[in-house]
Amino acid sequence: MGKRSRRRWLVLGAGLLFAVALAGFFFVAPPIVEAQRNAVLHPPPYRASARAAALHRRLLVADLHADSLLWGRDLARRGRRGHVDLPRLVEGNVALQMFTIVTKTPRNLNIERNDDRTDNIRLLALAQRWPARTYGSLLERALYQAERLDDLAWRSEGRLVRIRSTPDLATFLARRQTEPELVGALLGVEGAHALDGDVAHLDRLYDAGVRMIGLAHFFDNAFAGSAHGTGKGGLTEAGRALVRRMEEKRILVDLSHASARTIDDVLALARRPVVVSHTGVKGTCDNQRNLSDDQLRRIARNGGLIGIGYWNFAVCGEGAPAIARALRHAARIAGIDHVALGSDYDGAVTVPFDASGLVLVTQALLDVGFSPEDIARIMGGNAAAFLAANLPER
Repeated sequence: MGKRSRRRWLVLGAGLLFAVALAGFFFVAPPIVEAQRNAVLHPPPYRASARAAALHRRLLVADLHADSLLWGRDLARRGRRGHVDLPRLVEGNVALQMFTIVTKTPRNLNIERNDDRTDNIRLLALAQRWPARTYGSLLERALYQAERLDDLAWRSEGRLVRIRSTPDLATFLARRQTEPELVGALLGVEGAHALDGDVAHLDRLYDAGVRMIGLAHFFDNAFAGSAHGTGKGGLTEAGRALVRRMEEKRILVDLSHASARTIDDVLALARRPVVVSHTGVKGTCDNQRNLSDDQLRRIARNGGLIGIGYWNFAVCGEGAPAIARALRHAARIAGIDHVALGSDYDGAVTVPFDASGLVLVTQALLDVGFSPEDIARIMGGNAAAFLAANLPER
């Protein structure tokens, strides 16, 4: 074989290796990453007592937080990885699901200290073949994920219903009494950095259906300090303007991941109830991520709602009993009407069960002594009432 032929074969071989690498990046890596980041400790089927199963079937179940739009799965079909899709929501008897949008997370993410210099989601967007407009703009990443929810609703043949207002919610709840396989979908955002630094962009998110925004996620931004940031400051002047504008538009202010100073500043400023969509409580799991008893009391005085998560750093345990203990503590301190579910499903966390297994929470709440009436409040009644009182009126 001559030099020219060998060179040609080397070029062809290099091209083939490059093509294989690209195929791996686009088609193999994303599912592997998601399966690793969103693990389930105990796969289905899930079994509970006859009493818990019968009660669970009668409940209106609501979850305040799932990051499922971030990943490339078809949420209309039952998946073999991750935590949430439409079939599993139906199996878990979930009536209302808040889908939350993630636009940026730092490399080596932790609950103590992160800066904003790295961007995991840019690489994920490339690997999942998102539109080019999303590569450099956090706002466009948010709008793209909102479009994904619209597409899911369209392809669901009416099974997934978008909810943007109190009339939407009332109509949906009336329908669901006779159509128990319907799921109502709301839209939130993790971190106001999704506004690309401009409060005026709030209108674009509102028009896309966003009805809840967390002021900070894992790093400080132009609006607020994060519990996991480097400065852990409070609201900036832009953040104060954002809170006022969100209240005018009846977009829920989410204090998940907010620094202690941000929580203080928001509660001093707020004229409407706030929400903590996914958290734990220091009373059962004392760490940087979770709410103190004093914060629980002040959020309750504001009229707010507190969603308890399912992952280990939230509840210091790996099963429904740990979730029930955190819910019981939150209810004792804040009051039963201020407690809800906030799974953080598909949020790069490991959970004990997927969305089809929520009967295990009902079972655990019975086991720690809650009455069926109080379980109905925690599992979704409180969330439905809160949304009915605080969503836009049209």
